[in-house]
Amino acid sequence: MQKVLKQAIAVALAAGLLAGCAGDEDTIQMAPLPMIESTFAPAKSWSSEVGDGIGQYFSQLRPALGYGKLFVAARDGKVKALDPDTGALIWERDLEGDVPARLSGGITLSYGKVYIGSENAEVIALDAETGELVWRSPVEGEVLSRPLLDEGLVVVNTSRGVLQALDADTGEDRWQLGSEVPTLTLRGDSSPVSISGGVFWGQANGRLAGALMNTGQMLWQQPIGSPKGGTEIDRLVDVDASPVIDGERLYAIGYNGNLVSIDLRTGQAAWKRSYSSATDFVIDGSQLFLITDQDHVVAVDIRSGTELWANKLLEYRRLSAPTIINGYVVVGDDEGYLHWLDPYSGDFVAQQEIGGGGIAVPPLVAGDGYVVVTRDGSINKMQMP
Repeated sequence: MQKVLKQAIAVALAAGLLAGCAGDEDTIQMAPLPMIESTFAPAKSWSSEVGDGIGQYFSQLRPALGYGKLFVAARDGKVKALDPDTGALIWERDLEGDVPARLSGGITLSYGKVYIGSENAEVIALDAETGELVWRSPVEGEVLSRPLLDEGLVVVNTSRGVLQALDADTGEDRWQLGSEVPTLTLRGDSSPVSISGGVFWGQANGRLAGALMNTGQMLWQQPIGSPKGGTEIDRLVDVDASPVIDGERLYAIGYNGNLVSIDLRTGQAAWKRSYSSATDFVIDGSQLFLITDQDHVVAVDIRSGTELWANKLLEYRRLSAPTIINGYVVVGDDEGYLHWLDPYSGDFVAQQEIGGGGIAVPPLVAGDGYVVVTRDGSINKMQMP
């Protein structure tokens, strides 16, 4: 319990949520909503809802599109498959049992199934066509990030520092690989990624690691950040953002650490730049778009690590991870606004109010539009601008 409390305090401090203890001059405040003259105003195609959403809990329950369906989930155990064109319900499943479901990591689609992790230290597989429960397996810690599906395995990175692989069809344990977890960590874990028989993931000890997918044998570890400073919070070095593979390079970022470009063949860093983030980032062409721990939106050239631009006008608005929609960089904030930025200048081009208690996960491109799921469980299909 003490560790959980420490984690919660760390997240609150990092997000600027603890204010009354310091003087006015030290209080971290959310930037005011920028006044934007929008160049377009996307219309809503349909709306729906899923349970009570995620509320103000930490969650990475992103919607997923596949098998002709849109899949959404809520922390309370509600999982739905919807028609992405109309929002019509195809099936619904309630995973609430004798204890709260506390769904938190997902959604991932593969092998005809829907995979979701929970804070109850389990991974759940549903039939994508019917919603029927296929299996429900315990794992070594909370699953706070999306499971990875590859080579017939479900691989999850748990809160106890264990990378664990399950059989995708049966849920049986295949292998486990542990790592050291510091006493104080941020709330969240890196989703693993894979390529060419290797799996790569961030660790709470400030390292990026690579292992063999079939066996879990460690290949290499690369430090992204190292503890510094006089307080435990200053010394947080979690690598919670999911790595991104682009060509022969793997990109990763750490909290109080660096943005790093790594050669996949050798595990050695090609370049490092000083950025601090625990939020997923996105690559589009030769540009990498990230959200810093101060909620600055930054564009970096992936070839050299050179900063191209930084937009600081959304500071401490608790931004979602960025995504690319119709050529624009799009982020959501804690007041329920979507902000659209020009990818080459970082200037605002549009602003859109969605509401719903805030936006924690990035919108999902779906056919001729995009889907926004809010903290209160509201699902909104918007038309492409």
